[in-house]
Amino acid sequence: MSEQSDASTATGIQEPAVPQLAVPELVPVAEFLEQSLPFNQLGKAELYAVVDKIRVQYHCRGELFNRETPEKGLRIVRSGAVEIRDSDNKLLDRLGEGESFHIGGLNAEQGEVQATVIEDALLYLLPDEAYQGLRERDRNFDRYFTSQRSRRLRRAARYQPEPNTMMQEVRTVMSTDLLTVKPTDTVQHAAQVMAARRVSSAFVVEEGRLAGIMTDRDLRVRFVALALPPATPVGDIMTPNPETIDASQSIFATTLLMTRRGYHHLPVMLDGELKGIVTTSDLILAKQDDPVYLVQHISRQHDVEGIKGLVAGMPNLMVQWVNAGMRAEQVSQILTAISDAVTVRLIQIAEQRLGPAPVSWCWVGFGSQARAEQLLGADQDNGIIIDNGVQPEHLPWFQSLAEMVCDGLNACGYVYCPGEIMAKTEEWRQTLSAWQQKVRRWVTTPTPDAAMRVSIFFDLRSIHGTSSLCQQLQQTMLETSSSNSIFLAALAANALDTRPPLGIFRRFVLDRDGEQRDVLDLKKRGVLPITEMVRLRALANRISAVNTHERLRALAQGKHMTIVDSRNLVDALHFIQHQRIKHQCGQIVRGEKVTNHINPKDLPKMAKEQLRDAFTIIDDAQSAVRQTFRAGMG
Repeated sequence: MSEQSDASTATGIQEPAVPQLAVPELVPVAEFLEQSLPFNQLGKAELYAVVDKIRVQYHCRGELFNRETPEKGLRIVRSGAVEIRDSDNKLLDRLGEGESFHIGGLNAEQGEVQATVIEDALLYLLPDEAYQGLRERDRNFDRYFTSQRSRRLRRAARYQPEPNTMMQEVRTVMSTDLLTVKPTDTVQHAAQVMAARRVSSAFVVEEGRLAGIMTDRDLRVRFVALALPPATPVGDIMTPNPETIDASQSIFATTLLMTRRGYHHLPVMLDGELKGIVTTSDLILAKQDDPVYLVQHISRQHDVEGIKGLVAGMPNLMVQWVNAGMRAEQVSQILTAISDAVTVRLIQIAEQRLGPAPVSWCWVGFGSQARAEQLLGADQDNGIIIDNGVQPEHLPWFQSLAEMVCDGLNACGYVYCPGEIMAKTEEWRQTLSAWQQKVRRWVTTPTPDAAMRVSIFFDLRSIHGTSSLCQQLQQTMLETSSSNSIFLAALAANALDTRPPLGIFRRFVLDRDGEQRDVLDLKKRGVLPITEMVRLRALANRISAVNTHERLRALAQGKHMTIVDSRNLVDALHFIQHQRIKHQCGQIVRGEKVTNHINPKDLPKMAKEQLRDAFTIIDDAQSAVRQTFRAGMG
């Protein structure tokens, strides 16, 4: 006995046995499965127990697997290729190296399904008893085979660390102990009840509808200061139709809204009903490293240089947010909020120099800023809508403002739009009626150039100014586009122009030309096809939401899209954006230029499979768009 054995015996410590394969010739099989989903999640002992039961089989092209196949079990493709088709001969999937299928399970889920070997294949068969036993013992292994692609993507998002406090839903901090009064109640009575309840606000409810809010400030400014009689109705001094926020919005979004508008009280709604109130004191828990403070500091700057200095550190902040567990959609919301804050402050600085606007107007953001889906490196896409009452002598004011703001945005890192889709370009600085005429022209004459411009312009949002001008223009867009099938077909052609980068057997198709070789453009090949398809369906169904996630939710709620298809696209978008952000964070840390180009070889095997799932969902969605909007048009 060795000294080591003596020592182990003496101390009572038994060293763990090293797992061994019963058949050494199966070592290559084990090494292969260690790199294949979902076997790569198994412990060494469990993996070797599986491998010992594996049967290695060769199958010629044309061989079939169906419900009648005598040998039951999970088949893993070692080499070659297999097609999965349904009873109507519709292609469901093509499997290549490392992918697996269980024909019995597929039949249970999909109906009558058949697998065909389309390239001579070497398959590993895990007999059904061993396969089912492993599923019973290992929850993650079981989930892999019971979940659709989208659910795997959703789990990938859930496995991220919890985000910081500011990204929690506002319902977690709102007060639900609400005081309600009627508009006909006297101000004296309402004030007495507020004092008794020790609250600083009361909601004014009429026939179950939120009609207004009365706060301590309303009492001071609109009642006491004017020396009104105690019997004055609450409806005379309340703030009517107050702005609200949905309970699902983040604390960050709530704080940002209250900071911008100067609110101290904000009603919180859920499914159209009043559920709570959030006050400035509820939000004091925010920490100084939270992004809302960056927005607040931007609003206090007096020149472009001050703003530029603050946003210069944004890349490193994004790395911190991602490392803290913020999800992709939250990061893009924050970066958009910062972009909005920079724009608003530059407008305010310009107005201080130019004086008040001669007529009402609205600064609008297009594209990713409008959708609240901006990431680093975004260029400018903006315009100005001017009230129809503007006179020729007023136009130089708007030109000067646009040049000052666009130049300031460029200095702060939001570079000029290469296509000059900016307010400083006269074409994108028009009266409301001119904008409406332009929209009608684009819709009735959907040229390729018009379709390209629409892909940016039809995502628009008011950033500053009279928001009703933006709402009127958006209403014109929805009315004219939803009823024009030729225009929708042209938009569909544009949405289908860029295919997801998957070839036969779900292999990635990489860019081969130019500076970016052997990479995938996650924005062009992943994000844009989704946003374009969803925009198309939103326009066709007169949905006013602009954010892609909100559009998909509205499409599902309106039964214009199935809940499954809607969730699939949400999950695909969020996963691709997550990979895009992770890639950019790595570039920031390494001091490299931020891009959207990723080499799939740099991804873990699990992420590669999930990315294939996301691209497959996009491909399926494009097929549905083609059938709905391009049927019979070639």
